[in-house]
Amino acid sequence: MVPIILTLILVLLLVFSIFFVIRRRKKAGITGFKSALTPICFYLIAVVNILAYWFNFLGLVNWGMTVVLLILGAYFTRFMPIADK
Repeated sequence: MVPIILTLILVLLLVFSIFFVIRRRKKAGITGFKSALTPICFYLIAVVNILAYWFNFLGLVNWGMTVVLLILGAYFTRFMPIADK
């Protein structure tokens, strides 16, 4: 029962976070797909780990996918706009 509740809370917070990021990007006037790839990779890490937990897919493949997505997310930070102070 507890894993179900925790998964639901995580999914709800993930959806809320996605809407929050989209709203902030629109408010800042940031457009383009390349600048959105970093958050997309980080959200995919969360989704992959949730699916791996529920389908007993924990292991080397899950870790490999997480590391690849983390490296891709770090790489695509170069396309993020520089904030003005």
